[in-house]
Amino acid sequence: MSPLPSTAAPHSADLIVFGGTGDLSMRKLLPALYHADRDGRLAPETRVIALSRGGLTDADFRGKVDAEVRGAGTVPAGDPEGWRRFLLRLHHVSLDVTGGDGPEAAGWSAVRELLAGQEERDRIFYLASPPMTFGPFCRQAHRAGLVTPRSRVVLEKPLGRDLASAQGINDEVGEIFEESQIFRIDHYLGKETVQNLLVLRFANAFLEPIWNSLWIDHVQITAAETVGTPGRRGYYDHAGALRDMVQNHLLQLLCLVAMEPPSRNDRESIRDEKVKVLQSLRPITGSEVDRFTVRGQYSAAPGMPGYLDEPASTPPTELSHRVETFAAIRAEVKNWRWAGVPFYLRTGKRLPSRRSEIVVQFKDVPHSIFAGGTPNRLVLRLQPSEGIHLHIMAKEPGAGEVALRPVPLSLSFAQTFASRVPDAYERLLMDVMAGNPTLFMRRDEVEAAWQWIDPILSTWESYGTPPEPYPAGSYGPPSAHELLARSGRAWHEEELA
Repeated sequence: MSPLPSTAAPHSADLIVFGGTGDLSMRKLLPALYHADRDGRLAPETRVIALSRGGLTDADFRGKVDAEVRGAGTVPAGDPEGWRRFLLRLHHVSLDVTGGDGPEAAGWSAVRELLAGQEERDRIFYLASPPMTFGPFCRQAHRAGLVTPRSRVVLEKPLGRDLASAQGINDEVGEIFEESQIFRIDHYLGKETVQNLLVLRFANAFLEPIWNSLWIDHVQITAAETVGTPGRRGYYDHAGALRDMVQNHLLQLLCLVAMEPPSRNDRESIRDEKVKVLQSLRPITGSEVDRFTVRGQYSAAPGMPGYLDEPASTPPTELSHRVETFAAIRAEVKNWRWAGVPFYLRTGKRLPSRRSEIVVQFKDVPHSIFAGGTPNRLVLRLQPSEGIHLHIMAKEPGAGEVALRPVPLSLSFAQTFASRVPDAYERLLMDVMAGNPTLFMRRDEVEAAWQWIDPILSTWESYGTPPEPYPAGSYGPPSAHELLARSGRAWHEEELA
């Protein structure tokens, strides 16, 4: 398969990855950068500098990347020269931000030496590390003299545990970097389907007249995973599905579905409209949390362990019994366009299939002259097999009575454009290098999302009862289905099959 065409000048930068030997770096960041290099979008002088406590030399790090990244099948067999060129871009410096706060502490002098003389080059700090390290890292990098006017910092999610902690992290990072230099990343926003949602809505005339409460019955946004949490229970006990997926990924998708047409496609107009959506979400507080939200935790099923049975370094704690691995919410956007249209958000682990998608369910025709018709729906699939599918009614071939059947008008990106579909991180990393923040979250956006999530979190955490159990491999707890059934609706389970 041929490389993607290069549509922009190659970006010259020093990309400094804190947590550069970790899982995110090996699975996502380094493969994305390799493909960008292969497609000619990295300038020859661009370097990738991994920072970790691993005590590795450059040669050690390159060997690790070769074994783990190429070994995972990321590198095409027919590109040995391109892979060799990419490996030569890689460097490693041992650094421990917990080892001191001075400019000479824990390896900062080695970082400064490696970057010396390149102050005019774009300098990007990518923090692939826990959010508690964001403030200390930025403060120490500044004291070491590494933050320049051409520097940018990328913050991975989750950004805090609640509104107060998110504000604290934003304050700490904001003491060192201007808001225009801070890129809060959500990889869902780099997916091709998400990009095409904006194009579908704002570059085509046929949808806008019906993109409102007069024609849309409801919207479903699902992020389903088949995997559990083996080896990750220590993290997940403190995160849970609401923090891990709803506060960022699912709310971002809701914003793109519900936002008003921006005045122009520039750095701030789209983000302005997304913030307005978050500010228009109807608060869910008090007794309404029981009515409009569901939390669940997967239990053992044949061949699959329950959450409390997953292998972990420590036995289950009280938090383990109370954390949710499934969350469903009925949300409402209180404005003229969406009044009365429910948005159903759902995410969970150990569900029947891995699938992320948006289903826009239209209302039935005002008066049908045929029997057996079903309302139209638009399905935007983010993973797997990214694409757009518009389900319409058609007549089955044959004589006799007219028999209707729903059929999809489908757009598969891979088949239609006959090219490699880039990973979301690839797109977002190129945007960071270009200094384009459109697909990244602004401070007010992150905090508006937490402000809506916080009352749900606090109510859930005050419950003395554990989450509702659901068998691993099922569609979630019964209450999730009742959430829609109360208004005569149902989840589109066939989309998960």
